[in-house]
Amino acid sequence: MLVLVIGDFHIPYRSHGLPKRFKSLLVPGKIQHILSTGNLCNKETYDFLKTLANDVHAVRGDFDDVIDFPEQKIVTVGQFRIGLTHGHQIVPWGDKESLTMLQRQLDVDVLITGHTHQFEAFEEDNKFFINPGSATGAYSPLRHSSIPSFVLMDIQTSTITIYIYKYLENELKVEKMEYSKK
Repeated sequence: MLVLVIGDFHIPYRSHGLPKRFKSLLVPGKIQHILSTGNLCNKETYDFLKTLANDVHAVRGDFDDVIDFPEQKIVTVGQFRIGLTHGHQIVPWGDKESLTMLQRQLDVDVLITGHTHQFEAFEEDNKFFINPGSATGAYSPLRHSSIPSFVLMDIQTSTITIYIYKYLENELKVEKMEYSKK
């Protein structure tokens, strides 16, 4: 089962759109679920995601004022309970200890957050944490530029394989990580 993990678009405020190379990869009919960390910023971006998959889950980012998304959401995909939140509520932003506290509060196997605009994935206490970064490479208060990125999760029984797509120096780079539920 393929799940697109994407967010922090900031269209049109901080970016004009997705890199063309990303748009050519993201086509209808391939992805079953979409989990968005928010900051879609306009209905058109949400509508674009709806063309890729019928099952789109999004949470409210600190720049989302057009569509009323929830602050947090828990979604079950296969055997995994997945928590989703934007991340501006987590202080300090992106802090591992604060992230693990939220993961325990939500009682999820995987916690997906955004806000820092920088990809990160790690395993802690047998749980998995993913920040897909900014899909457009929009700047953030933490850094003037970021590398456009998103994550594709392939969920098979008790294993998640993630493919990290980054657009760096006009080249598409793909990395792979794996997490197994114990």
